[in-house]
Amino acid sequence: MSKHTVGIWMYQNGGGDTIQRKLVEQLRERDIKAITGLDLGYAMAHNGSVMCNGVVMEDLDLFYTYNAGQQSEYQVYLYEMLDRLIPIVNNYQAFALTEDKFKTTHLLQRAGIYTPDYCLCHHNNLEQLRASMAKWGGRAVYKPTNGWGGTGIVRLENENSLSMLQPFMNQQASQHFFIERYINNDHTDYRIDIVDGEFVGCYGRKAPKHDWKTNISSGGSVILREANDDVVALALKAAAVTGLEIAGVDIIYDREREEYVVLEVNGIPAFATPDQEAFGIDFNDKKVSKIVDLIERKVTVKQLLGASRSHQAAVQGQTEHEK
Repeated sequence: MSKHTVGIWMYQNGGGDTIQRKLVEQLRERDIKAITGLDLGYAMAHNGSVMCNGVVMEDLDLFYTYNAGQQSEYQVYLYEMLDRLIPIVNNYQAFALTEDKFKTTHLLQRAGIYTPDYCLCHHNNLEQLRASMAKWGGRAVYKPTNGWGGTGIVRLENENSLSMLQPFMNQQASQHFFIERYINNDHTDYRIDIVDGEFVGCYGRKAPKHDWKTNISSGGSVILREANDDVVALALKAAAVTGLEIAGVDIIYDREREEYVVLEVNGIPAFATPDQEAFGIDFNDKKVSKIVDLIERKVTVKQLLGASRSHQAAVQGQTEHEK
């Protein structure tokens, strides 16, 4: 019988099924049983337990959730609750933070990490937004505070662009408007993968011709790119500030200020697809190994804490009995 049991919900497309098999095999080698397919979209909470595919989630020693494309509001709702009861990778607080672009940027800037200048205000307060854009030279980027893959991101060429965007904003449920200073860059970026405070790998993305978004889902393409000490140090610091155990940090180079800028910190950075591995992005195995190390460490700590609490309870019970 295995010493520990962990649950896994991982994306299966783009080589995710292969990654999952490697995780399960390496966990088994360390006497850790893995139960896969624990999609919280099919879970139900009843009488103090969250049941998913016949598994009481609270009985797990850890839950590893790694699926950006199928994450629903219901799943995240249960994710938050379970995080109060068992270890989850990534932890919910850090995951929720990095799902929000404003909150992430605000916290990073407070920590002294260079991110684009930004302005967040009520969506009717266009004068403040115009003032910010004027200070930045008239160009900015509108971003929904949540979302991924570049969806909804619009480049604003001047202050008048705000007036054109306002009717769209008035139809949105959100009451705030978030814009960032447009960074003069070469339309390529670095994606730095971090696991448990260690650098794992790097690749780059390049925007298509006549475009500026590097996101793969927006038409960008993967490029081979070597990480330098500056981008690795910046990514490590950004991941630490957000609290993510597994992070993908997107960095670009500001040609005007001649320094690297953190654009985003992602809580579910994808592994390289088989095509990308064939292209030369070869850190998947290292990333799997580091994640297994992380899981083993966390379940061991949980076991030690549980043993310590049991010992304290036994001592307290003995003391009460002697009284």
